[in-house]
Amino acid sequence: MPNPHERFTALYNTYQARVYGYAASRAGHQLAEEVVSETFLVAWRRLDSIPDHAQLPWLLRVARNILRDNFRQAARRQSLEAELRMWIDEAAADVGEHATERVAVLRALAGLSDADKEILTLTTWHGLSSTEAAEVLGCSKTTFFVRLHRARRRLQSAVDATSTATFRKPVTVPGRELR
Repeated sequence: MPNPHERFTALYNTYQARVYGYAASRAGHQLAEEVVSETFLVAWRRLDSIPDHAQLPWLLRVARNILRDNFRQAARRQSLEAELRMWIDEAAADVGEHATERVAVLRALAGLSDADKEILTLTTWHGLSSTEAAEVLGCSKTTFFVRLHRARRRLQSAVDATSTATFRKPVTVPGRELR
């Protein structure tokens, strides 16, 4: 029996083009490379689980699951972005200084990475404790606090840029309210 490296190399050389073709037919050429990479990463990690008699179906099932997960992530991201745009539109319709600050914060939040949005909203909007939020993210409480601090800094910078460009009055993002 070949060693794991030889087995994986043979598996890759034999099926890479077919997995790529499957992924490209389902998601286009841009995403296909990523799907192939992730598929063979899973194959390497689970090399002993791949049945000798059904290697290609196993690989295509993994690729299908990766595509499905990517679709779900994209759908969640689009849904969140649509929700944030709706909040921005609603806030823009409000009158007064509070509405102006709300618009600035929501616009800044919409411009952050998905990871920063998740960290900031877990405790603020979803009401999780720091311990619970760290558990959701799969990290320690200390790591969560570091990520939260960095996300708050990026949010504050984005708010400052948005409020200065749009409203000419700096808006402060209170640290306690984002916990």
